[in-house]
Amino acid sequence: MADHSDLHSEHGARRGEHPGRARNPIMKVHDLAWLEFEKPDLARAERFAHAFGFSTTLRTDSELHLRGTDAGAPCVLIRKGPGSRFLGPTFLAGATADLHRLAGRTGRQVRPLAESLGGSGIELTDPTGLRVSVVADVRQLDPLPQQAPHDFNSGHRLARSNAIQRPPREPARVQRVGHVVLQSTRYSETLNWYLEHFGLIVSDFQYYEGQRERGPTMSFVRCDRGATPADHHTLAMALGPADRYLHSAYQVADLDALAAGGRHLGDEGYHHSWGVGRHVEGSQIFDYWRDPDGFLVEHFSDGDMFDDTVETGWSPFTASGLAQWGPAVTKDFLGLKAGRGTFGEVRSLIEALRGNNEFDLERLRGLITVTRT
Repeated sequence: MADHSDLHSEHGARRGEHPGRARNPIMKVHDLAWLEFEKPDLARAERFAHAFGFSTTLRTDSELHLRGTDAGAPCVLIRKGPGSRFLGPTFLAGATADLHRLAGRTGRQVRPLAESLGGSGIELTDPTGLRVSVVADVRQLDPLPQQAPHDFNSGHRLARSNAIQRPPREPARVQRVGHVVLQSTRYSETLNWYLEHFGLIVSDFQYYEGQRERGPTMSFVRCDRGATPADHHTLAMALGPADRYLHSAYQVADLDALAAGGRHLGDEGYHHSWGVGRHVEGSQIFDYWRDPDGFLVEHFSDGDMFDDTVETGWSPFTASGLAQWGPAVTKDFLGLKAGRGTFGEVRSLIEALRGNNEFDLERLRGLITVTRT
């Protein structure tokens, strides 16, 4: 396998540490297909979605489907409901036979999907109780016009002459869904469930300072496409005091699309959470926003791509290590900003410390250290 020591993480696993992949997974998913949410106001959700850069493919009184410019299925499905919540991720299988193999091992049934989506799927439940679906043979939407990347004069390398650079302040056109980040009180059990069921590979583990011997507390996980490179992470998972959605990320053409699109979102009065900067794990240029229901969503561009030969990296988890450059990480991004959800966060913390899970007092001290570094 390819060495990982020349990447941003430190080195690979020590003897006896988690190998970052399952020895014999049931199947290997190809990518994320879409993410599903429930929201009480579909009209408000659609207005934000268009400002963020999605296009609508289906709009009824009870359902909203949003897509990017790439060919394929919609990348966000929103159901109308009494509250705002994340319903779960849906992964894309390479073939229907993979679904039947998964069904045979889990006792679940393969069922046809709605006519608007086509294909078939299977629903599972991860150890946190989250619904997780896998689909195959879904209807492929034709590509939409792309937002063309700009030509850059980099140092003395001339790519543009006798031409000006004027990126319009308009919505960044989302190309596709990139990844989703989840938090779990039973991090190790939940991570292993995803690796064993879906053949995912951990690109990078992170651990709390001084607690490496207790194992990792953050993982960036990619799809195993063999020799074909895949996103550095399609799923990321963190240990925390509650089982919940943290954020999801959507690819745009380049830095100009991301930055100009962010200015448009700001002009429309939406809440900016953190950015623009460049991450360490995954290397993406990023910009984070809150939608009207409080969900954290990310525009990203220029992410790392790994094939199946790259070993898992290990590094300490620090707030300052979230970015190579950019503004300091915000309390809003870290979930530390006081607001309407503060009481619920405190209650979740108390329940986690009292419960039978991995988030104990030592882990809490480690998390507090992260927020201070």
